[in-house]
Amino acid sequence: MSYKFLNRSWAEVGLLAAAALLLHLWQLGQVALRDWDEGTIAGVARAMLHGGSWLYPTLYGEPYWNKPPLVEWLMATAFSLGGVSEWTARLLPAAVSAIAVPLLYAVGRDLFDRRSTAHWSAGVYLTLLPVARHGRLAMRDGVAITLFLLLLWCVLKARRERRWALGAGLALGGLILTKGILALLLGGIVGLFLIANRQGSLLLSPAAWRGLLLGTLPAFAWYGAQLQRYGSQFWQAHFLSQSFDRVWSTVENNQGPPGYYLVELLKYGWPWLAFWPGGLWLAWRYRRQPWGQLVLMGTVIYLGSISIMGTKLPWYVLPLYPFIALAAGAQIDRYWRGDRIPSWLAGLLGLIGGAALMGGSYLGWSEGKPRLVAIALTLGLTLGLTAFSALRQKRRFAISLTAGLYLTLLLLMSSDLWLWELNEAYPVKPVAALVRSRVPSDAEIYTTFPYERPSLNFYSGRRIMAIQPAQLPQLWQPDIYFLIEQPNPNLPPHAALGSASELTLIRPGD
Repeated sequence: MSYKFLNRSWAEVGLLAAAALLLHLWQLGQVALRDWDEGTIAGVARAMLHGGSWLYPTLYGEPYWNKPPLVEWLMATAFSLGGVSEWTARLLPAAVSAIAVPLLYAVGRDLFDRRSTAHWSAGVYLTLLPVARHGRLAMRDGVAITLFLLLLWCVLKARRERRWALGAGLALGGLILTKGILALLLGGIVGLFLIANRQGSLLLSPAAWRGLLLGTLPAFAWYGAQLQRYGSQFWQAHFLSQSFDRVWSTVENNQGPPGYYLVELLKYGWPWLAFWPGGLWLAWRYRRQPWGQLVLMGTVIYLGSISIMGTKLPWYVLPLYPFIALAAGAQIDRYWRGDRIPSWLAGLLGLIGGAALMGGSYLGWSEGKPRLVAIALTLGLTLGLTAFSALRQKRRFAISLTAGLYLTLLLLMSSDLWLWELNEAYPVKPVAALVRSRVPSDAEIYTTFPYERPSLNFYSGRRIMAIQPAQLPQLWQPDIYFLIEQPNPNLPPHAALGSASELTLIRPGD
């Protein structure tokens, strides 16, 4: 019996892993890297590959102190094996992010009494749009969530077998090497969960601490190496400017009200968000059980912490989604076991489906994007069928909803629509091709575009700093190049070397 149970568990884990990997890797390299994290991390990884130090990361010749380099190491490894491209930049971070789905299922199997609850929780997490979309990016957040769930799973195992503490230590060390300060918050949630779960003996166990310290040793060794080499400069830049300053002040003008992340959830969390309040209520009812304690503590502590931070960025909310998935999965399982499905839920799902069908179809036809029409039709029909089944009290509504959302996300990822931030500014690849072909590799170049674009830097192979148009006279020298947004007849004599994406490359002189 135990052998069959083991086979079934591994089959379920394998199926979830395969579904997540397909969704995260499908058509992964068909769109350009986006600004900020993707362009920056890829630049650091390429510097590692082309003669830079893997221990002391650099970006365009300067020390890179923003974040620890685990994701850059993954990316540089892929670059060394498959060349530098969008596909290899995203490959390993996306694959690691996908593993969070079976890990969430494994956590659910430890927390819930019923296997089906873990199934639904994993299904919710798999088909959440922000999770699937950000998990495909060459960013740290998906990797951090996977490491957090690995930490949580190993800690759950270590309650019974102390040898799992080494796995917990390795996961925590990986988390420290991925997002640094985030490890304090997520690790604190795990520690408080153990205390609430009356597992304080684990926190006092010498064997557990040995495993934890041994697993985190590489992370502390990396930090020690940086402090030894750079001293107070690294402390100021990494720990203060790029970490703790984000807690109590606004960094790079990324600000918002305390309800910023609730708005983010309302924008992108549907339709699973409809099950979240009921799941939180269930967690409160079963607050003496481990799963209820984890959901409540994780939700309140994490959401509360990021809401009071001075710096607000959309992807900071991503580690909240595992707690949302566990809560929603518990609520869905109640309906699966026979609880009456409220009519308002069916109506809400139908309303969302109708809005998606009409809005997506209209935009698709008006903008000449047939794939958007196909996505809207699939999503609309999915939610319509789900609403009809829910209205008739058919528990299969949960199956149709999960399967339909998965198919919708596959259609989305097969298009160039999934990375809609690329439409916020001009395409960088034509501009980068112009720069590479006309500007010597050792020449300085500036742009009058309002802000610096890390993706343009990456594709150009150099840093192109943004300046104000009023600064042009101060920099006007024959050996400096400029990307200007539009030709200006009042400029001194210059040569126009070409145009791309509404930018013109010029060089001072006749």
